Amino acid sequence: MSDPLEQQFQAPTPPPLPEAGPAAPRPIKLRPVAIALFVVGLLVLVGGIAKFVPGGIGTGGALAFFGIVLFALSFIPLPQLPDSEPPLSPVQKVTGIFYEPTRVFRNLRIHPHWLAAYLLVVVLSAVYSIAFTQRVTPERIVNHTIEKLGEIGPPFAPPPDRLESMRATQLEDAKNPIQRAGAVAKIFVGVFCFTALMSALYLLGILAFGGRINFWQALAVTIYATLPVVVIQKVLSLVILYVKAPEDIHPILGQESLVQDNLGVLFSPADHPVLFVLASSIGLLSFYGLWLKATGLRNGGTKVSSGAAWGVAITFWLLGLMLITIITALFPNFIS
Repeated sequence: MSDPLEQQFQAPTPPPLPEAGPAAPRPIKLRPVAIALFVVGLLVLVGGIAKFVPGGIGTGGALAFFGIVLFALSFIPLPQLPDSEPPLSPVQKVTGIFYEPTRVFRNLRIHPHWLAAYLLVVVLSAVYSIAFTQRVTPERIVNHTIEKLGEIGPPFAPPPDRLESMRATQLEDAKNPIQRAGAVAKIFVGVFCFTALMSALYLLGILAFGGRINFWQALAVTIYATLPVVVIQKVLSLVILYVKAPEDIHPILGQESLVQDNLGVLFSPADHPVLFVLASSIGLLSFYGLWLKATGLRNGGTKVSSGAAWGVAITFWLLGLMLITIITALFPNFIS
């Protein structure tokens, strides 16, 4: 009988490794759009450098940058969730966000489609911006801006001769139809880039609070949470714009909204600029937008508690308020 110690030891066969699941899909449909935006932006940029496209440097640079951002984002995986319900149509989401936001946000968690809301926000913002400039007049807007810039003084303000040159240039740009089209293109780019930045911050906030949310879920939630506030603000502001006399409209403060639904009416921006900004943040639309963001983060993510959603929404609302307050304290003249 052989000695057991002389027998070779044979390790047990390891269990088979689990098969890797399919890779998460990516929004590759964005790539042709991104490439087209980059090419168009590059052409406009070259036209601006060659001085046959007015304002082409800024507009072309913005479009090219937008293309780069979209192309980079196209590599971020989409969420992988059971397809438990069909996607709502764009009309259902755009209308439903006003009276059944929870249902819309839950649908966005599975199908984070955001294009319809984004385009509506851009169109309303662009329409109001164009109407505001025509109603208040480019001359009054530019003159007020240059005068307030001159009141700041050095080192933030250029010398008087440079200010006059800036005044003439800005007036010419405000009246040039190509420059105005470029301003609309910059709104198109700016709305998306700002929303994407905020979505990334909300994502980090949710992760810090122990929840889970995909970037595209955060982006869809952020855009749709913004939509009702923008619709109400811009539509009411358009009505007020043509009801009030143009000389009664502030050429800087009115550019964003003319709706007075907050405590800012209690303070004069000229006498108490910081208090005016702080009080202006306390209003119906401000709290409505805050509630929509918290509701969206809670229902648009995975295992996101109500406390985490409210914590993230309030944290970034306070940080934004602090930033605006600091800027106002440094440059109070512009809102006076």
